[in-house]
Amino acid sequence: MTTQTPTTRTTTLRAEGFSCPSCVAKIESKLDTLPGVQSSEVKFSSGRIIVQHDPELVSVRELAETVTKLGYPAKPSAV
Repeated sequence: MTTQTPTTRTTTLRAEGFSCPSCVAKIESKLDTLPGVQSSEVKFSSGRIIVQHDPELVSVRELAETVTKLGYPAKPSAV
């Protein structure tokens, strides 16, 4: 389990284009290398990506752009 700091935020992204479970590992591995990301979890069936991160180190926009650059168009989710 990840320990949250006072500045930790949970962000949910929605992404498209998942075609196989290997997409999950690809996205999680890339997000987990970003400064400020404590954890990421891709929900394959719903297209949601839940990221625990420090917004002072990595913005929601950077998270979405990282996923999009991998070939899975992503944007922040309203929920």
